[in-house]
Amino acid sequence: MTKPSLPDLLHAAVTAVGGTERPGQVAMAEAVAEAIDDNTHRLIQAGTGTGKSLGYLVPALAHGERVVVATATLALQRQLVERDLPRTVEALHPQLRRRPQFAMLKGRSNYLCLHRLHEGAPQDEEEGLFDQFEAAAPTSKLGQDLLRLRDWADETETGDRDDLTPGVSDKAWSQISVSSRECLGATKCAYGAECFAEAARERAKLADVVVTNHALLAIDAIEGAPVLPQHEVLIVDEAHELVSRVTGVATGELTPGQVNRAVKRAAKLVDEKTADSLQTAAESFERVMELALPGRLEEIPEDLGYALMSLRDAARNVISAIGATRDKSVQDEDAVRKQALAAVETVHAVAERITNGSEFDVVWYERHDRFGATLRVAPLSVSGLLREKLFEDRSVVLTSATLKLGGDFNGVAASLGLSPEGVAGDDAPAWQGLDVGSPFDYPKQGILYVAKHLATPGREGTRGDMMDELAELIEAAGGRTLGLFSSMRGAKAAAEELRGRLDHPILLQGEETLGELIKAFAADPKTCLFGTLSLWQGVDVPGPSCQLVIMDRIPFPRPDDPLMSARQKSVEEHGGNGFMAVAATHAALLMAQGAGRLVRASGDRGVVAVLDPRLATARYGSFLRATLPDFWYTTNRNQVRRSLAAIDAAAQADGA
Repeated sequence: MTKPSLPDLLHAAVTAVGGTERPGQVAMAEAVAEAIDDNTHRLIQAGTGTGKSLGYLVPALAHGERVVVATATLALQRQLVERDLPRTVEALHPQLRRRPQFAMLKGRSNYLCLHRLHEGAPQDEEEGLFDQFEAAAPTSKLGQDLLRLRDWADETETGDRDDLTPGVSDKAWSQISVSSRECLGATKCAYGAECFAEAARERAKLADVVVTNHALLAIDAIEGAPVLPQHEVLIVDEAHELVSRVTGVATGELTPGQVNRAVKRAAKLVDEKTADSLQTAAESFERVMELALPGRLEEIPEDLGYALMSLRDAARNVISAIGATRDKSVQDEDAVRKQALAAVETVHAVAERITNGSEFDVVWYERHDRFGATLRVAPLSVSGLLREKLFEDRSVVLTSATLKLGGDFNGVAASLGLSPEGVAGDDAPAWQGLDVGSPFDYPKQGILYVAKHLATPGREGTRGDMMDELAELIEAAGGRTLGLFSSMRGAKAAAEELRGRLDHPILLQGEETLGELIKAFAADPKTCLFGTLSLWQGVDVPGPSCQLVIMDRIPFPRPDDPLMSARQKSVEEHGGNGFMAVAATHAALLMAQGAGRLVRASGDRGVVAVLDPRLATARYGSFLRATLPDFWYTTNRNQVRRSLAAIDAAAQADGA
């Protein structure tokens, strides 16, 4: 039997999902197939509307080897598992003569733990176990969440937190879930045979396509012990997010509260002398943290160094002692022991890491008004880790609507540990970049307006001229505005000011769940939605409800961000341009994602307005503009108001 052709397979899949074939999608599918066949790597930029998930799923399914698809957002994971994969598998079955299996796999704490649900959570305040269902008042929000979880446990087939709608608070979920370190293990657990997390792993072992998230991919790379099943092809969608997600997984933290919880959990299981030494170390750490001022620690202060060494040594002794003792008087001893060990091992690992003082780590203090001080440690760069762990022994395809920054792929490639395109490094794998474009006609569908006449934004204080500009633009657009702000303070200030000046309803992130806000914004064209980071990337509202996207300023990282400033300094010390490599690249990525909120369908029209004159006047402005969609560009304020009014009038004429 002749092998079915890729164009025929793609046509069948696109027809099955009710889509339209795009030249960019075909080019993408061919590039993915080539990378898989040649065991090479690709960076593929595919603009909104390309249909990129089918662009990689079809060649991956046709190849027949196991594929792992890692995404950043829950929305895309659900789309793949609930819509794209089932339809594609059915559509390809007649030609492939097989039905590839697929499964979703996440970290253990994403699944309900039956042991924790039925036996209760080991607690710090008292011996034995704590029945969270008895203790939480049924009228409280926590009590209601826990009762709903108990009912859901009898119905769910997956135990996956994301299948529970509406969701519950992190506090409620923590009562019925465990981390991988706290898990007893299927063979030791009374509920091992019914375990949701184990069932998900078994399904993944049998699947041809495993859909996971960036965090689990990072854990798989960092911890050495494989979490994902063996696979020949890795596809990273939303790849612009990968570096920050891997950095998050590789970041450690210590707080006095966390250390004190570890002390209480361990105290029941070790002798008094061992417990006292950890208690003493915890107290000295807490005293140091009370005086901590936010900022990077280029060198570890002497008092903190002593406190961390004491913590490290005392924690090591506790770990040894817990491993060597049994105490049948402790109810459900294995669970209590596992939770205590997990807590103390985390303290030991972070204290040891900071004490060892790697030149590749950045250490800093953070302060929170409510929670006090936190000590954090993060890798200066994850590029070496990614180069070593991501690209070995498999073909890797990284794709996103935003991979070319300033006009080429090299900035993103460098963050992944790759050499510039076409340059073969000693240990850096070869790769090729491909921009398959977008089906949208950006110069005809959108305008990029830069408010060149405004004052350059300062670090603090309200911007009266910006508020006037914002109000005039929203009035001209008839509402229909997504306001993207570089800080929550800025979003709140603008919402408060304009609610008093405009008749248009203004929704503010944080006043309701993000899903509800986006739904309300999409439902009423006169409404505006203001918010910060998650809105820059998480809003998909095609049509007349979103015809004006406003960015209050270029979203450079804060100058006092310890990790970003350390990365910038490191680039400069190695002869590079730290500002362009770190700050401008960070801003370009966010701006491209933010501008991508405007045109989501072929009929969309509108304006992206940047209320920061530096985009037009600064030397780095051209780099940032080269990253944005190819909209028609203007700094003429009267022209843009006329255009917005015309777009609004056309939408109203169509009944929107």
